Amino acid sequence: MFYKFAAVLTTLLAIFVYRSGRAVFYHVLTGPNLPEGYFVGGDYRDHCVVIKDEKDGRFNHCEHIIFWDHLDEEDHITNRFLLFSCDPGRREWNTVMGPMNNPDPFGILWIYSTETGSLSPVALANYPEGHDFHPLGIDIYPSKAGAPSNLFLVNQARENSTIEQFVLDPAQPTVATHVRTLTSSYFVSPNSVALTSPTSFYLTNEHLMTYRLPRPFGSILSTIETIGGPPLTWIAHITVLPDGSIEHRFAALGIAFANGVALSRDGLHLAVASSSLAKVHFYRRDPSTNDLTLDHDVIVPFAADNVMYGDDDTLIVAGHAHFPSFVAVVENEPGAKAPSWAVSIRPIAASEDGESEGQKNSRSKKAEYDSRAPLSASAIAPASSTDEVETIFQSDGSMYGTASTGLIDSRTGIFYLTGLYEDGVLVCYPRPRNV
Repeated sequence: MFYKFAAVLTTLLAIFVYRSGRAVFYHVLTGPNLPEGYFVGGDYRDHCVVIKDEKDGRFNHCEHIIFWDHLDEEDHITNRFLLFSCDPGRREWNTVMGPMNNPDPFGILWIYSTETGSLSPVALANYPEGHDFHPLGIDIYPSKAGAPSNLFLVNQARENSTIEQFVLDPAQPTVATHVRTLTSSYFVSPNSVALTSPTSFYLTNEHLMTYRLPRPFGSILSTIETIGGPPLTWIAHITVLPDGSIEHRFAALGIAFANGVALSRDGLHLAVASSSLAKVHFYRRDPSTNDLTLDHDVIVPFAADNVMYGDDDTLIVAGHAHFPSFVAVVENEPGAKAPSWAVSIRPIAASEDGESEGQKNSRSKKAEYDSRAPLSASAIAPASSTDEVETIFQSDGSMYGTASTGLIDSRTGIFYLTGLYEDGVLVCYPRPRNV
């Protein structure tokens, strides 16, 4: 019996080391030697600034950024806003990392005009009395010819996590009118949404064992799942029916900590962050059925948090390079800081010189990459045979930490980055700000 038990234990340990050993070594057991700050476009001290709410100081602890595009009849962008999901009470209420002490303070949606640079909180109209508001992942459908847009967001409410539906009108962009609250027994720990139509979306479920379990099981089992990376989470596709009920379909199973999700501009590819394995999974999507087929993975040099496609379908990935440092910030330890890292992922251009697939794979694995960054991604993550990975921003947390979502406006070249436990949002410009 002992030998059978030892054999099973050895097998499980080998599987763990094979799947999660690299991520645990680089992101838990050791810490990266990151600089105070680095921006790919130039000296971060000249190009980057943190925008804040100078009036009330409430623009902080932001999770997600999305574009809200206003289109004309021919689908040309006439105006572009940014929407941020923020929660100043995150240090007291966080169903992903803990603690779960006080859910009373409301989170806030913010809207930022890329034309004027104005920043305003979004008022919640028709919001149910007594219903908590702790926004996490958000997505909004573009407005065409002045039509209102549907917005969906994950809400970490006190009793259970829900999906909230709002409508935003371009004529009154600082007001979000609540439409309905979506609930399901399948919403165990929803995290991120990616719209496929005005009334349907992909939804990640990032943990099976959550902090909502009775103490002490919630914190212990959730941490084991976070670090160990068992394939217990999933992506679902949700359709909101005319009567307000939902149709839930599993789209992809067996993911380790399925976090941020994003749909490519052409709707043919879906990217999902696997935080525990420090990977991004790329799926091929069938638009007629919303079925997903795993295409390939790309390893990144940090625990990927959120993923966002740009206008040219370059994927921006941001996340956390050292888990113990991140936990220290979450637990509000004096002087704690946690690194930030954001990269771009672009498909490698198709070769026309007759190289075989094996030759391309061999060349890619041997080639150095990300050579401009002070700490190259190649020092931690092996090269991809399918995609080019380049650092956009990195910091040891001194300049800006706890990175969550990165986004680039291709029209202006401006880079935006949120920090889960930061005050304000980082903005880096393609040209020095004092020129």
